[in-house]
Amino acid sequence: MKHARVMVEGHVFDATEQDDQLRLSDGRTVEQAAVQWLAPLSAVARPRTVLALGLNYADHAKELAFKEPPKEPLAFVKGEAGLIGHRQFTRRPAGVKFMHYECELAVIIGRRAKHVRKGDALDYVDSYSVANDYAIRDYLENWYRPNLRVKNRDTCTPLGPWRVDAADLHAQYGDRLELNLRTTVNGRLTQQGNTRDMIFDVPTLIEYFSSFMTLHPGDVILTGTPDGVVDCQVGDVVVTEIEGIGALTNTISQG
Repeated sequence: MKHARVMVEGHVFDATEQDDQLRLSDGRTVEQAAVQWLAPLSAVARPRTVLALGLNYADHAKELAFKEPPKEPLAFVKGEAGLIGHRQFTRRPAGVKFMHYECELAVIIGRRAKHVRKGDALDYVDSYSVANDYAIRDYLENWYRPNLRVKNRDTCTPLGPWRVDAADLHAQYGDRLELNLRTTVNGRLTQQGNTRDMIFDVPTLIEYFSSFMTLHPGDVILTGTPDGVVDCQVGDVVVTEIEGIGALTNTISQG
């Protein structure tokens, strides 16, 4: 099932997809264009932690001139304030020379996870979504210690439009989740990839993180992006899409 979180007439509702419309938690059905889309966070809990992966696709690491991919996950923590919804605006600061999208599979944790074995890791996943984790290269100190402003900015991480139940997605695509990813900018295809090419897959990441920290219901893991990132300008419409989950639309505004 596909879940959403939307605002209608000043009130926030959980919603599900029904015949290309939205069925609100109060029973009403509305057109998708009639709502303000919010980040589809878990109905169980808001995230205590948002974890993001850097260089988790070998082709993206090569694109950035790395001779070899990381030996263990390269991760950093993000704030919830950066999360926005489908059809919302992300600000590009004045004077920035290079700001790019990152189409990423987002993993939403469903229950407390500590010292989880890789073979059991998928039991701890509630759902999946699409993320667009914008980065500003101008602020980058180095790839292993990104400046806080590179990734932690208000409006920098659109998420959605849907949160798709893990059981449904795995039933359709299997546990390996070999899902096609693609990004378009103003209708032009600029990025393609597949989650099979992640260096560290979802079970590996859950085992790794839970080995030294507790993952809580609602926590989000952003799993990295393939190659093909390009600079985005004010006014650009960016669509990041993942097979089986949906297409997330975002527009760049002046910030």
